[in-house]
Amino acid sequence: MKAVLVPSQLKGSITAPASKSAMQRACAAALIRKGETVLLNPGISNDDKAALNIIQQLGAKVTVQDDKVIIRSNGVQPVYNVIDCHESGLSIRMFTSIAALSDQVITVKGSGSLSKRPMNFFDDVLPQLGVSCNSKGGYLPIEIQGPLQPKDITVDGSLSSQYLTGLLFAYAAADAKGVSIKVTNLNSRPYVDLTLQVLKSFGLKVPQNNNYEEFYFDEAIVTNDQPSITYAVEGDWSNAAFLLTGAAIAGDIQLKGMDMNSVQGDKAIFDVLLKANAHMKSENGVISVKQSELKAFEFDATDCPDLFPPLVALASHSKGISRIKGVHRLTHKESNRAATLQEEFTKLNIPVSFEDDEMIIEGKTLKAAEVSSHNDHRIAMATAVAGLKSEGEMVITGAEAVNKSYPQFWSNIKQLGAQLSIID
Repeated sequence: MKAVLVPSQLKGSITAPASKSAMQRACAAALIRKGETVLLNPGISNDDKAALNIIQQLGAKVTVQDDKVIIRSNGVQPVYNVIDCHESGLSIRMFTSIAALSDQVITVKGSGSLSKRPMNFFDDVLPQLGVSCNSKGGYLPIEIQGPLQPKDITVDGSLSSQYLTGLLFAYAAADAKGVSIKVTNLNSRPYVDLTLQVLKSFGLKVPQNNNYEEFYFDEAIVTNDQPSITYAVEGDWSNAAFLLTGAAIAGDIQLKGMDMNSVQGDKAIFDVLLKANAHMKSENGVISVKQSELKAFEFDATDCPDLFPPLVALASHSKGISRIKGVHRLTHKESNRAATLQEEFTKLNIPVSFEDDEMIIEGKTLKAAEVSSHNDHRIAMATAVAGLKSEGEMVITGAEAVNKSYPQFWSNIKQLGAQLSIID
């Protein structure tokens, strides 16, 4: 599918999509808490759908009713011997440890770029917890058999904090007592904060966080005696970043549904936009952004690597040379995002280079070109918002990639005034 975009202005009011980071964690929590959960403002991305399918494969009953999802669960009780995570990196890293709570033999599989992402973590860690684990040389599919038994362990958090998230859910479900998970080189701390927040919201056992170096589960027993809970999924700062950036480049919009007190790491986009001289403010849950003369900025995205694509789009229209730190976090995404961003923005006349762990972007006049999403949702959206202000028509191939996280993206920016056509 192709998206054809001509230079245009975004204008109007819109509500942000639901956070897939919160939605998928809520699905995991609803599975292990036992009882009924009502999710309000549920996400509808492919990753969200994958999480809902997985918890059904692991025994939960799911009912979708208009603007809510009702989940009934009695814990991890697999009804299939295979769970399919499709292309969701969070799902594969989170639900593998949760599925290992069962004593059944379960095969965990995925598709697309997941087949190329290393999963050695499970080969190294799960056997320490009494789980039989056999992968395909450190890649999918993985065959596991538990039950997982919480013990004192040390894990490496340098590749992704999502593995830790899965263990925290599994330990909470197993009512871990007097044990800890020690972590070295932890990245993406804000996402761990989100995990701990979801555990607390669902009445599950929350470990003591000792400076993100140790998560200790004490002897206390958490009793969840609420037959039903309601959880509202907050707006997604990761995807809102593209709308906010697009407005700063070429627009005047009001974005509803964002929580300025959110622990989502990508909330940092608000501060970066201010640093880049964007005209914006936040009042009563509504963020207003207007086009402005943008200037170069520096930012450390190590803990929020998903901001790289919108920030490259921002930097391409910012006068001067911008520097973004944390390039090492981009290798194992839907594409090698460092190389992909360089390749596609170079086509648009934007010089992108690297110096150690920094990406360096020079803001220049954006030229029209045909670019590729590389089947990466964030690349598709980054090139689109950058193309709102260019010298001519931009063609984005692989435009359907946005379905992974933000299926309404094209219709939303068209609703806001983007001159856009979709060609199947």
